[in-house]
Order: sequence, then structure tokens, then C-alpha cells
Amino acid sequence: MRYDYREAKRLSRKISSAVGPPRFYLERQREVGISCGLFRGHPLVRRGLSVLRSQEDHFGHGILHAARVAIDAGALVMMTSDPEMDGYDVDRLMLLAHLAGVFHDLRRFKKHHAKRSAEEAGPMLRASFGLQEAEVRAITKAIGNHEAFQPVEILEEPLDLLISDALYDADKFRWGPDNFTEMLWSMLERRNVPISAVMDRYLEGLEGIEKIRSTFRSKAGREYGPDFIDRGMEIGRRLYGELLKIC
Repeated sequence: MRYDYREAKRLSRKISSAVGPPRFYLERQREVGISCGLFRGHPLVRRGLSVLRSQEDHFGHGILHAARVAIDAGALVMMTSDPEMDGYDVDRLMLLAHLAGVFHDLRRFKKHHAKRSAEEAGPMLRASFGLQEAEVRAITKAIGNHEAFQPVEILEEPLDLLISDALYDADKFRWGPDNFTEMLWSMLERRNVPISAVMDRYLEGLEGIEKIRSTFRSKAGREYGPDFIDRGMEIGRRLYGELLKIC
């Protein structure tokens, strides 16, 4: 039996629309727009997405998740990078953030998925993307460091730290509204789990999401990340009340 999540999705998106978009997308339209344009136009990003589609692990959370993380990571890099960092211009730094976002969940459903994804991404980046070794290092260290509530490798190189913090924060932005409009349903559909089976632990899950609020790493992430979480929590609470009526 395949479960139908259409009504729950409709409710979640209606509630999200009422709550409104995160401030990041209102106040940082310019940076997000530039990042989106570079993401969609760069041949190395297209190559990465092609690789992602070929993976057996069903792309982690999905291509949409990877793209949103990548674009927001690029915007965060644009907001926080030093234009003279290691001789990289901002477009190149944004490309590294985009590739980190594309590959960060290569092995999403494996134990220690961040480390596993980094191990998988490194050889591919070296073999097929024409990157400098320092660039591969920055991307793979960012991927390995992006999992919440896990030990973090202390990074001393400014390039490594920039890409790592941007990837982490962009990924955790998804714990806001996206968690209830997209990610929850993607995970349930993948496992074919009835919504009723989730309800007993739903409020516990909200508590876990709230803990993300204090973990953002970059200056921009700390400014905008809590707003993502607050809006996600509001959507989650309202959605819980609606789901109780239909489960």
C-alpha cells in the first residue's frame, strides 16, 4: 500500500505561506539572486548535478534540497568572504560553496553520512572537476563538517572555514520552513510511512529542531538562521494541530 500525503503537503504549504518567507530571502535578494544565476549557469555545477542524479542513494534529501543548500551557501559566501582571500575572487568562492552543497549528502542514508559523503566526493572532484587541491580540501572538509550535533574538525585555513561555515548554515536553514513543506514528506515517501506513525514523536522532533537555533556558525548565519528556525517551528506547531484532525 502506498500512502497519500497530498492533503498534508497542501496544509503545510498553506501554513507556510501564512507564516511568510524567512527574512534572508527578503533582505538578501541580491546575493541569493546572484548565487542562483551562477549556480544555474556554471558547467561544473551542471556536471556535479549529473553525478548526483546517477547515485544509487537517491540523492540524499533530493536534488531540490541540494540546490537550495548550494545557492544559499553561495549567497552566504558572498556576504562574508574577503575578496582577496587566498587570491580567489568571489565567483570562484561561490562555486566552491555550490559544489559543496551539491555533494554534501551523497551518502545521506549511511551512518556518519557527512564523513562518508566527503570520502565519496573527494576522488570525484579530483578526477573530473579540474580543481586545485586546496579547493578540493575546502569542499571535502566542509562536507565532513556539516552534520549537526557531531564533533567538528577545527579548521585553521580561512578558505576551509569559509566554505565549511557557509555549507553548515545553508544546510541548517532547511530545518526551518523546508523541513515541513518538503523534507518531511520526502522522508516519509521514501520509506512509505503513514503520517499517523509520526505523530507520537512529532513534538519531540520539534524540540530537536529548536536546538539547531543556537548552532549557526557564520556571522550571517547567526543573523538569519534563528529566523528560519522560528518560522519552521511556527509552521510545525500549526501543522501538528491540523494533522491531528486528519490522522
